[in-house]
Amino acid sequence: MKTANLAIVFTDIQGFSERTSRQTLEENERLLRAHSELLVPLFKAFGGRILKSIGDAFMVTFVSPTQAVLCGMAIQDRLWQYNQTTSEAERLDVRVAINVGEVRLEEQDVFGEPVNIAARVESITEAGEVFFTEAVYLAMNKAEVPSREVGLFELKGIPSKIRVFRVPRGPYRMGAPEQEVPSEPQPERPPFGNLALSRVPESMLAPGPDLATTAAQVGERLAQRTRTVFHAVKTHRQRRWPPSPRALKVGGAALALVLLAIGGFFLLSDSPVEAAIKAAANRELPVAERAEWGEKARGLIAEDKELSAGERRWLLGRLEEALQRPERAVEHYRLGAKAGEERAGTRLIEMLHHEVCPVRLEAAEALGELRLASAREGLETLAKKGGAGEKKAGFFEPGCNSREAAERALGRLGR
Repeated sequence: MKTANLAIVFTDIQGFSERTSRQTLEENERLLRAHSELLVPLFKAFGGRILKSIGDAFMVTFVSPTQAVLCGMAIQDRLWQYNQTTSEAERLDVRVAINVGEVRLEEQDVFGEPVNIAARVESITEAGEVFFTEAVYLAMNKAEVPSREVGLFELKGIPSKIRVFRVPRGPYRMGAPEQEVPSEPQPERPPFGNLALSRVPESMLAPGPDLATTAAQVGERLAQRTRTVFHAVKTHRQRRWPPSPRALKVGGAALALVLLAIGGFFLLSDSPVEAAIKAAANRELPVAERAEWGEKARGLIAEDKELSAGERRWLLGRLEEALQRPERAVEHYRLGAKAGEERAGTRLIEMLHHEVCPVRLEAAEALGELRLASAREGLETLAKKGGAGEKKAGFFEPGCNSREAAERALGRLGR
């Protein structure tokens, strides 16, 4: 079992759940896209590693608690700037909570009491604030980060009281941990005086790669290769004509590759959503970069007015799978199939063979609700053989029985 001492940061948007109930899907997607574009570059700038991005929330780890707090300050100042220029409906008010401690590492996740404490501190953090625990206060460089005690709190599920601190509003007289200038900050100033945000190069705050630019770059490279091939053919012709069979074979193969590449380029330029989804699924990219591509894909899906409801859900399902969130994908596919998108129903049937039991279970339940006749064979196989990860419910944890879910779905199909 691997462990590490890490700072755990949780962020979320205040009142997001309430806003989703009164906003359209497109408005929600636009809000989340702006949220990601503003925060993700700052996580990168201060050395953060994004582990989870769930709706309006981020879970990020930092090796340095000082950098974690500075990142929180930069986030609040950047959001303050953003809110000065946007409408009231599109304001982003985020809370940042931080704890530090030894956590257990498992693939792309961390576990342990420090994570639970950070999550609980987030629940008491106010919008626009950066709250952190006494563990962070003791570990951070107090000459770099101003601080002020909030109080001692009893947090749900945590056995002992936790002392919580916050970053006070600027301006500051740095040099001691709590030297805050007593006067109130001026309304036109960001809350933390850009103390941390000023450390971030402007280039890191630029938006992520633009798909149109990327496609243009690809096109230019392909055009260059085309010119190179034709120049080689022309040169060879001047030297020897007719060309030898070998020269024809090599030149033909090169030209074929160029034409295939050009065809691929046009496919890419015609489908920027597909390109973004593929980039989000690329395991060779850093996690943060994959998250950026995921948000870009989500935005493109939301902005495409020509997509039907079923097509939109189909693409969102594919995106969730690309981001390794298959259980969320199941819900999109269910809604897509319900709206008449055949590919969504087909994918649900394929997910009956998924290696993760809860995914199979939810796919079976979705197919039962849809009463999709074409799913009968897959459901019968699952009901008979089951799959990996099947387990009975225990006293402390739920079980997973996808075989029973398949049986129930067959019942709804009129077995």
